[in-house]
Amino acid sequence: MPHDPALEAHEHAEHAEHAVHQSDPFISQVSITIAVLAVLAATVGSLETIEAGGAITSASEAVLAQDKATDLWDEYQADSLKKHLYGLAADQGGAKAGKYADTAKEQVGKQAEVRKQALEDESERDKLLSVSRLDEHRHHWLTAAATLLEIGIAICTVAIITHKRWFWLGSIGLGLGGLALTAVAFLT
Repeated sequence: MPHDPALEAHEHAEHAEHAVHQSDPFISQVSITIAVLAVLAATVGSLETIEAGGAITSASEAVLAQDKATDLWDEYQADSLKKHLYGLAADQGGAKAGKYADTAKEQVGKQAEVRKQALEDESERDKLLSVSRLDEHRHHWLTAAATLLEIGIAICTVAIITHKRWFWLGSIGLGLGGLALTAVAFLT
C-alpha cells in the first residue's frame, strides 16, 4: 500500500482526539503532540514530493536543451563544411565563382546565428541543471525531516503505552529536529 502522509495525519489526529476523551492530562498532551507531528510530517512529505518532481522535471528539460544545442552544433559543423566547399569552388574560378563566394559568405552569417542559438541552449541547460540540483538538495533534507517527524510520532505512541514523560519529550525533540532540517532545506 502506498505511503499517504495526509491519510496518516488524519488517522493520528483521530487517535489523538479519542485519547483526549480519556481525561488523562499526560495522554491528552501526548495526543496533541501526535496530531501536530502528523500534520507537520504530512506537510514536509508533500514538500519532499514537490522537490523530487521539480528535480526530475528540470533534469529532463536540461536534457532537451542539450539535445537542441547538440543539433545546432551539428548544423554549425555542416555549414562550416559547406562554407569551405563553396570557398574552394570560388577559388577555382569560372563562371559561377562569384556565386560560390557569395554563398560561402552567407554560410558565415548563418553559422553565427546557429552558434548564438546553440550557446543560448547550453546556457539554458546549465540553468536547468542548477535548478535540478537545488531541488534534489532540498528533497534530501526534506526526506530526513519527514523521517524525524514520523519517528517522533512513533515515540509518542511509546510514551502513551509506557506513560514515560521522557519518551514524549524525546518525540518533541525529534519534531523540532525535523523542523530544523526543513528550514535547512530551504535556507542552504
